[in-house]
Amino acid sequence: MKIGIIGGTGGMGKGFALRWSQSHDVIVGSRNATRASESAAEYTNLAKEAFREIKGTISGNDNVSVAKESDVLILSIPYENIDAVCSEILPKIKDNCVVVSPIVPMTRTEAGFECVSIKDNKPFSYKLVSNHMKDRTRLVSAFHVISEKKLVNPTLELDYDIFVCGDDKEAVSSVNSLIDEIKGLRSIYLGPIELSYLAEMSTPLLLNAMVQNKIKNPGIKII
Repeated sequence: MKIGIIGGTGGMGKGFALRWSQSHDVIVGSRNATRASESAAEYTNLAKEAFREIKGTISGNDNVSVAKESDVLILSIPYENIDAVCSEILPKIKDNCVVVSPIVPMTRTEAGFECVSIKDNKPFSYKLVSNHMKDRTRLVSAFHVISEKKLVNPTLELDYDIFVCGDDKEAVSSVNSLIDEIKGLRSIYLGPIELSYLAEMSTPLLLNAMVQNKIKNPGIKII
């Protein structure tokens, strides 16, 4: 399976590339192909140091090229960049490509972390992404409540539940498999894509709990 990560030079992209390269070919995406290739080379060395050997590969390319090649495409981009990025890349994806949105419509105010979709009456992330999908059933929402700082340490075992929303059973199953491949993560299906707003709102909730209670890199676990 080829996993593309748009925004792959950031922390979340780095963490996913390191962990999934054990079994899959990961393509790091950036607006600058050279930067993506340099990051991919760095990640490859880190992955081999952590796991000794990897069955997959990590390469880099520009965002459009990554979108065209990927079987699963992770959108690791800011909320405010959704329209600009997705309008360029999503028309180019394969018909059967699964698109994964971990994007959170969030801002930090004096009160704390807030969901801009509630505060400013803006669309939730999944709605903005779906506007650019060729087949909206191939969109899956996931990875909203994962600690980036822990994810980028490939030797650190995680202990989180990941909320997943999507309409297509096969697409959801593909994402669930990728989640469950990462040791310590468990996929929790919430329902159709229309319920993605629940997962998106969980991020500011978690961050406010972290700040106010001085909890280091928390996650969510259902017990």
